[in-house]
Parts: sequence; structure tokens; C-alpha cells
Amino acid sequence: MRELKEIRFNETDIQLQDNLVRGSILPEKIAELNRNIIFQGNNVVEGPIFGNRIEVRKGDLEVQGAAFAQTELYVSSDVEGKVLFKKSVGSANSIVSRAARCELSFASDINAKSVTLHNTFVAGSIYADEVQLDNCVVIGGVFATQEIEMSNSIVGTFNTPVIRIAGINHLLLPSAFSIERITAAADAKLYNLSLADLGSLYRNMPQAENSGRIEIDINVDEVKSKLVDETTQKTLRSYTVVGKVLAADLIDTDKFQNHFLLTAASLGTQLLKTYDLGTNSKGDLAMLTIENIRKFFFDILNGKIEVQQMSGSFNISELGR
Repeated sequence: MRELKEIRFNETDIQLQDNLVRGSILPEKIAELNRNIIFQGNNVVEGPIFGNRIEVRKGDLEVQGAAFAQTELYVSSDVEGKVLFKKSVGSANSIVSRAARCELSFASDINAKSVTLHNTFVAGSIYADEVQLDNCVVIGGVFATQEIEMSNSIVGTFNTPVIRIAGINHLLLPSAFSIERITAAADAKLYNLSLADLGSLYRNMPQAENSGRIEIDINVDEVKSKLVDETTQKTLRSYTVVGKVLAADLIDTDKFQNHFLLTAASLGTQLLKTYDLGTNSKGDLAMLTIENIRKFFFDILNGKIEVQQMSGSFNISELGR
């Protein structure tokens, strides 16, 4: 890999291949605002980047600073290998990746007008007008001002006027919100993992007896609220598991280590050290790295790790304690 300590580009497109950039890629004059940045494979950029269009044509790629594309950040469909953006990524228009064989990861938030992602891990949240997720994991929330389309994905929560789901989807937090009723395909299922023993699963240990995933019935588990102020009235629908976990207070959820796991995922690049969840079944430390957390949640998504169904029963005598 060729090391580039000082960047001197002209006003045309920047094409990088087998380069280690020891600085930023930022425009220095008005003419350079329309400059595109094209990654042709095996690149590391240690600083922030700005381009009219940022295109990833080949992996591997690691961008350690923030990234902003004026028109589009695009990952080609035939990209293979690993692509990692360590800090916030934004675009005035769109962020698109449909690469099935690429391990695309965002270690922070995404902000754009339109976001379309496939086989992607997002440690932060997504903020956009329109969001399409297919086979994705978003540890934070998905917040859209217009609509969300979600298929076979895990997200922390969502808040949107309109949402359409297909396949098997999971929530990491107890509730999610929409204005219109969820539109679900015939094969669609929605589960909540807020009371699953993710810590034990991460360490490849047996799950706690009174833990597990909870299936959300879109028709039954909907709570409709009306929000009113002096001038407007808005209806908000909440899809929550609160009504199904009467005995939740009887469970010591701290031992599940879910909060610690999700916090370590969302703050991974900002932490001064790498934490662990203790020893796994082999006696090794279960380190909380972006790579390990990504693999763990995709193993749940793809069925390699099975989360047990939470039992709906409990002993009434426990209430007295």
C-alpha cells in the first residue's frame, strides 16, 4: 500500500487504489466542490472526506474520519471485501449500497435524504426522508420523515409516518412508532429482543430461563394515542411489548448485559479501550469489537444463533417477594 502524507489533487476526479492517505480529502477552492472521489480497492483514509460523489468500486476500504457526499455515496453492487466508515456519514441526496457480498459497516450515524442499504451494519442511527433496509442491522433507531421499507432486518427502534415490512424483523428496544398502521407482507413477522439474554448468546452460553424474544402481533399490540396542541392533532401508533411482560419487573435484566452490549456497539469508535462481556464457553474473553458485534447480530438475523421464545408464564407467588 502506497502512503500518501500530503494530498495534492487537481480539480478532476480523485481515484485511489492501494493507498494509505495520512490526511483528509477536502476541497480547498470552489472549483473542487464538484470533484468526485472514487475508491478502486485497498484504501485507508485517516481523515475526513468530502466529494460531490463518493463511489466505492472495490474493497477493502476504511475511512477513519467523517464523510460527506454532495449528491451520492454509492457502493457498487459487485464490491467484495470489507468497507468501514468509522465516523458519521452524510449526503445531501442519497446513500446507496446493494452489494450482497460486501461487509459494509457504519460505526456511527447516517444522515441523508434517501438511504438504501443491503447487508449493512450500522452502529448508530439512520436519519432520512426515505429508508430501505434489506438484511441489515441498525443498533440505534431508524427515523424517517416519510417512509421506511424493512425486510429481514434488526433495528433498535423506528419512528416514521409510514412503514412496510417483509420477512422476519426484530426490535432491540421495547417500543417503535408510526403514524399509519404497519403494512405487512404475508410472510412478515416482528419480534422484540428487549428481554432476550443477548449477553449469554454473545458469550455462547445457555440463555436465562425467563428470557427470550417476544412476537409482536401488529393488530393486537398496537397502542394508538392522540397528541393534541392548540392548533393540531396527531395520531401516533406505538408497537410495544409492555403489555405482554407483566412479570418483567421480576426479571433481573441487568444480568442479560443487553444495555452494555448495545452501548459498546454504538460507542465503539469513541471508547478509549475495548471492553468485554467476560469469558465465553471456551474460556476466552468475549471482546466487544465492531467486527464481533456485527457477526453476532448477523448470526441472529440469519438463524445461526437461535433466540428462544420467552415463556408467557410466571409464578404468582413471586409477586409477594
